[in-house]
Formats: sequence, structure tokens, C-alpha cells
Amino acid sequence: MRIKVTLAYDGRAFEGSQSQAHGNTVQDTIEAAIELTAKVPVRFHMAGRTDAGVHAMAQCGHFDAPDHLSMNPYNWLPALNAKLPPTLRVMECEEVTRDFHSRFSAIGKTYQYRICTLPVMPPMTAGQAWHIPRLFDADMLTQALRSYEGRHDFRCFGAVRGNEMPDMDYHRLITSATVEAKDDGYYLTYSGEGFLYRMVRLLTGAAVVVAQGKMSLDQLQSYIDPGDVPFSKTCPHCAPADGLTLMAVHYPPV
Repeated sequence: MRIKVTLAYDGRAFEGSQSQAHGNTVQDTIEAAIELTAKVPVRFHMAGRTDAGVHAMAQCGHFDAPDHLSMNPYNWLPALNAKLPPTLRVMECEEVTRDFHSRFSAIGKTYQYRICTLPVMPPMTAGQAWHIPRLFDADMLTQALRSYEGRHDFRCFGAVRGNEMPDMDYHRLITSATVEAKDDGYYLTYSGEGFLYRMVRLLTGAAVVVAQGKMSLDQLQSYIDPGDVPFSKTCPHCAPADGLTLMAVHYPPV
């Protein structure tokens, strides 16, 4: 039985989502819980990676339950949560077909970035928002985000990992990039078919710099669809991980 799992986690508790040698990642932690339940090692596949400090409301993954177990998805949910720390919760388990893959079947993702503009950020918000206690132009912030919408070459908004290939495609489709004003600040929401490494944080950092009057919309535009440029032109304005949350992974309707 292949089981799709929806996870929520506080990114401050983990060194990112993808498995690492030290074991303090979301993937390592959920695999340990599955192994304790199944009594054998089981590989857990995730829809994508999130950096250390980045949160998730609905990260997705899947695993193949060992044949010797007769547990249904409903039973897996409490069994796993009983073995997980409170900073990582299984929100849903459901049976899926064998051709489902949490990463390769995904058709898009939605991220939200939270900016707190209060003079003093409440302690309970620390680690969950970028604190910017200075006024900036919300209209310019909106215009900056609108310039991201559509299919563009976002190579300047992808942090260099060191494994980039010469023929790598940096084009991504952003279906919407919006701003919602709230009492404590702004919530920026991005939806698209896929995102480069640290792309949302770089898009946010650049938009904030525009809203602060430190970069013009024309200068921002020069980072979008830049043509054949070296990696040294990567946008230098990266928002901190604290305010970023993966809100949803989208799949085709069944």
C-alpha cells in the first residue's frame, strides 16, 4: 500500500527537510517514526525540500507500507504522531495508487511569506515572520510582486548550490503573487508550478527593497528574464527563512 502523508512542522526545530548525516531533518525524523511502527526501515519521499527555519502547513510525502502490515491509513496517523516530536505532525494519511509520487506527481506549490511591521514584534511571532518595523510603500510592494507573475527566466532568483548544469532551465511559471495587509503587517502569497532553490526568499527580499525605495521597478525588472548572464548577477536581496511557510503542494484532481 502506498500512503500519501501531509505534514506540518515548525522549521526552527529542524536542519531543513531533506535527510542529512546528522539526522536532524524532517525526513530523518519521519523515517524513524515509520521504522518504529513497521519494525523495518522504510524510505519516505518528499514533494520537495525546505531550508532550515522554513515552516510547512501542508508538506507532502509518501511511503510504501511493508506488505506484512495490515494497517489502514487511518491507523498510520496516530501511530506516527505518537512517535514524533510536537514540532512535527502528520495531518493526514491516505492511500494512493502505485503510480503516485509526492515529488514527480506535483503540479505546483503555494508559499506564504509573513512580514511583521509592528514597532515591537510579539515574542510568539519570533521565528515565524520577518520583522521590518519601518514604513514602506505597500503599493510598490504589490507592483513588485505583480512583475513576477507569468512564465519568466528566474535564474537571478535562484541561489547557487554548486551543482548547476549548463543547460539547466530556469524558467518557472508563477500563477499568482499577491499581498494581503493585516493588523500586524503583510502576508505575501506565491503560487506556481515550481520554484528554484531559495527563490521565494529572493523574490521577497527584492520586492521589499523596492517597497523601501532602495531599488526601482526598472532595476527589479533587469533581474527578470535577464538573458545569458553569469551567476554573479544573482539577486543579492534574500529574505530570512523565518517568515516562509509552505502552504500547499498541488496535484492533479483524481
